[in-house]
Amino acid sequence: MRVLIAEDDVLLRQGLVLLLETEGFEVAGAARDIAEFWTLFEEHRPDIAVLDVRLPPGFRREGLEAAARLRERVPGFPVLVLSAHVEDEYAAELLTDSEGIGYLLKDRIGDVAEFADALNRVARGGVALDPEVVSHLLHGPSRKNPLGSLTPRETQVLGLMAEGHDNTRIRELLGLSTPAVGKHIGSIFAKLGLTQEGSGHRRVQAVLAYLRSGAAPEAPSA
Repeated sequence: MRVLIAEDDVLLRQGLVLLLETEGFEVAGAARDIAEFWTLFEEHRPDIAVLDVRLPPGFRREGLEAAARLRERVPGFPVLVLSAHVEDEYAAELLTDSEGIGYLLKDRIGDVAEFADALNRVARGGVALDPEVVSHLLHGPSRKNPLGSLTPRETQVLGLMAEGHDNTRIRELLGLSTPAVGKHIGSIFAKLGLTQEGSGHRRVQAVLAYLRSGAAPEAPSA
């Protein structure tokens, strides 16, 4: 898998290159700003892009805008966006598309296995959302949302789905049986009125409903 990086901090940029190459990824290029990113993209046509949200010259939302532009040019192009802080409005905006999107805090890079797993998941068309962003949404101020009919356990399962965990990992984290996890997810789909278009697609729809709600009731600990 060929990865294109856009990160202005030289140490983090070099660290990402080393990390990815160690994990078996091919780094197609590492840009320090948006202009260089587009030059490298046209030259190498990578399989996935990893971009900082804030990049030169403005250090505002250049990476986010580049991600949106990429996906306009190449629908479904996998993009993993990195941020130094929890900015869940960026996550919600980025995840208006339903496939091949990730939003992680830079601190998450330190967990090599977790970061590599998120990158692979996004490359396969999945969603990877930072657990801290999910937690922020989960405990944020309440307002009317489409998730009000979910039970606390269903909300907890949906929160883990939003982090990108599969059924096996959810079962392990919550100490549930495999049938119980399937039952909770099926109930979530039914309550959110999601159609039988394939469980993977409905899973992403459920996560997006969670994000767009802006908040959800606090879920109990396992």
